[in-house]
Amino acid sequence: MPLKSLIREFQEMKGGIGSISRRSFEIKPHHKGRASGVVLDETQLRGELQEQQQQSCWANMPPELLRDVIQRIEASESVWPVRKHVVACAAVCSTWREITKELVETPEQSGKLTFPISLKQPGPRDNTVQCFIKRDRTTSTYQLFLGLPPSMSLENGKFMLAARKFRRTTSTDYVISLNAEDMSRGSNTYVGKLRSNFLGTKFTIHDSQSPNSGAFVSASRSSRRIGSKQVAPRMPAGSYNVAHIAYELNVLGTRGPRRMQCTLHTIPASCMEVGGSAPTPTEFSAGTLEEISIPPSSILSSPRSRAAVADCSTIDCEFASGPLTKDVPLVLKNKAPRWHEQLQCWCLNFRGRVTVASVKNFQLVAATEPTQPVSQSDHDKVLLQFGKIGKDMFTMDYRYPLSAFQAFAICLSSFDTKLACE
Repeated sequence: MPLKSLIREFQEMKGGIGSISRRSFEIKPHHKGRASGVVLDETQLRGELQEQQQQSCWANMPPELLRDVIQRIEASESVWPVRKHVVACAAVCSTWREITKELVETPEQSGKLTFPISLKQPGPRDNTVQCFIKRDRTTSTYQLFLGLPPSMSLENGKFMLAARKFRRTTSTDYVISLNAEDMSRGSNTYVGKLRSNFLGTKFTIHDSQSPNSGAFVSASRSSRRIGSKQVAPRMPAGSYNVAHIAYELNVLGTRGPRRMQCTLHTIPASCMEVGGSAPTPTEFSAGTLEEISIPPSSILSSPRSRAAVADCSTIDCEFASGPLTKDVPLVLKNKAPRWHEQLQCWCLNFRGRVTVASVKNFQLVAATEPTQPVSQSDHDKVLLQFGKIGKDMFTMDYRYPLSAFQAFAICLSSFDTKLACE
């Protein structure tokens, strides 16, 4: 059977399951041994539905044949939106789900994002994951999409994460969620937040779950309430401090562009060595839904700020880096841009991914010791790149050992107002 025909038949089968589900919950009056107004137990109805599904020919397929079918779909549907067929396979029944999860590799291994948990797993080692961020000034929201921006692609990107800005008296919170319509910490779709200090020079990334023993729970009382919505007692939202971001003070603007340093407490510095590894969660913790419907060149200088950073793809630049010790948290520092006399602006090599000069543009690399024998290519390997391409439109490219959630939170810190940094 051709692969497309198999997928078409599989979708028709899913529609049949939905009809079974609706019919199962239609309660008809009975006169023998049961009152007409009786309410049936939901667990009983769910059990009957599951039994009907398990008796279907799809659930009882031979494991060898089922594995071959899912493996073919996984290999052929490598990009979104067609990769939704792989997710659909995991929604048939428990047997299909287990085999699908076994065959689908992590982003570090395959470079593909499939399930929501992929957003908290490290990116690929050999290439970057290209994303873009849309900013909505009226609602103070930010949405992260996978793929190229609409101006560079005929199709819209795959929605990944959303964040909303909440101003407080002494700080600012960016609540990050899997659902752009629900930004409360009491929701199953809450995945973490970013909090800044009053000056916008120091930020803390909080995760809803602990990636490893390196994270610790925040004891802040104010973290229990965001946007005047109380956290439900039955579904407590975690608040694990996983990273710190610090911007150097630059009150008079004499030090050039922003300088930032990011300390990732849950990622060891040894992960950058040969054979090193970064924490890779395999499922969301209790209270967070894993199965969730996710809604669908060079640059001219900016006249407004001499601290704006531009793309210098054709310019040979040399950059400095700071120290790093082994067996400590991974530290990232931004590449120092170079002042270009002809363009009269600060330049970085964004490889054509940035088209508008802005103080928000940056590239992060792992800080290394000057005496450490590291090749120039590894020394200048960009782990996270963020830059402006239009009004309220930005690109974000990340790679191992950062996850999409960590990269998105770091980029959100660049949006916040910094009273003492420029």
